[in-house]
Amino acid sequence: MTTEVVILAAGQGTRMRSKLPKVLHPLAGKPMVSHVIDSAKKIQADAIHVVVGHGAEQVQQTLADNDLHWAIQQQQLGTGHAVAQAMPAIKPDSTVLIAYGDVPLIAAETLAKLVEAANDKTLSLLTVHLENPTGYGRIIRTSGAITAIVEQKDASEAQLLINEVNTGIMAVSAAKLNQWLPTLSANNAQGEYYLTDIIAMAVNDGMAVIAQHPQSAMQVEGANNRSQLAALERYYQQQQAQRLMTAGATLADPARIDVRGQLTIGEDIFIDINCVFIGDVSIADDVTIGPNCVIENSTIGAGTVIKANSVLENATVAEQCDIGPFARLRPGTVLANQAKVGNFVETKKAIIGEGSKVNHLTYIGDSNIGKEVNVGAGTITCNYDGANKSTTTIGDGAFIGSNSSLVAPVNIGSHATIGAGSTISGDVGDRQLSVARSKQKHIDGWKRPTKKT
Repeated sequence: MTTEVVILAAGQGTRMRSKLPKVLHPLAGKPMVSHVIDSAKKIQADAIHVVVGHGAEQVQQTLADNDLHWAIQQQQLGTGHAVAQAMPAIKPDSTVLIAYGDVPLIAAETLAKLVEAANDKTLSLLTVHLENPTGYGRIIRTSGAITAIVEQKDASEAQLLINEVNTGIMAVSAAKLNQWLPTLSANNAQGEYYLTDIIAMAVNDGMAVIAQHPQSAMQVEGANNRSQLAALERYYQQQQAQRLMTAGATLADPARIDVRGQLTIGEDIFIDINCVFIGDVSIADDVTIGPNCVIENSTIGAGTVIKANSVLENATVAEQCDIGPFARLRPGTVLANQAKVGNFVETKKAIIGEGSKVNHLTYIGDSNIGKEVNVGAGTITCNYDGANKSTTTIGDGAFIGSNSSLVAPVNIGSHATIGAGSTISGDVGDRQLSVARSKQKHIDGWKRPTKKT
């Protein structure tokens, strides 16, 4: 039997007070609905259907890179009506897993457990016990067996005291859904077609309704406003912090780290406060990262030190490197072992060789720098002529004096020396000294300008 997932993502989310569709509001750097899609993919679902309505085009464009099937709910007439929009594209012999695009922390393991328990004779329902069940549909049991779900607005005083609630997430036979959904009624306080009404239908058909439970209630918490979304974000980041510490990282403050992607680490890592990791980041053993660093889609080699307020984007850093403070490594930067990029240095598409140093106030772009090169403060590789980018190549052991401008394309030979303040627009040979600056003049009796009255 195939497994198909239906993710409900049609709601407007008016309480978000935003032009952005609710399911596109980000958690850990990506839309809430993307987290649900990722969990669905992990259970190897045969197809994923997303039901969209409000902002449908924007949702479809944002999720275009995923292999998804789309269903349009033109009018938001309830959860039962939403699922019905997806059913024509679902195989009749499938097990259908129903999830929600604004419940981003649902775990793949929980979804898999639901699917495993569902069959032609069993509906598998995810429920949770809450201290404060206000707002949720209550699970009605008779002699221990689930017989119905009553929504908050339709519940009696006695039913409102029940603290086992419906999450809305379930797995059920597609054939049964095709049988039940057309019979749903909107005769309720909301005037909507409730998906929860199929529970009573299942019981009437002699099916067992089996409750499954998540490991944590936070897995099934939705985000209807920005405050709830912030609470989910903090919980997610707490879980990431615990994972990192278990794996071998010391965090200066586990409450002040953000992981917005996949962070893989070795052992004996130290991460100071307010660091943000975006996309795919890999950090090897014995790395130290100072406060306020942002690292995106980068690989950091063993023993490297990244000092405060540094930014790395799509960079590859080898072992025992020294970076920052206030360094920016832009996409295409590659540092070999023991390379140093110091304070207020920016690099882009630059290969910096083993043991080379770019210490201060420097821009290195579109460059290939050899081993044991020293680049003085204020040096610029002038890589753009207004139309094209060109490359600067610097050989092993070269010394570039402070405040030099290297006008690409240009080659600096191995062990060459560039005098401070030079503008170099022609190639320099191995072991040559090149000085290119205007002659110094002295003018006696110079009168400084005075302020006009």
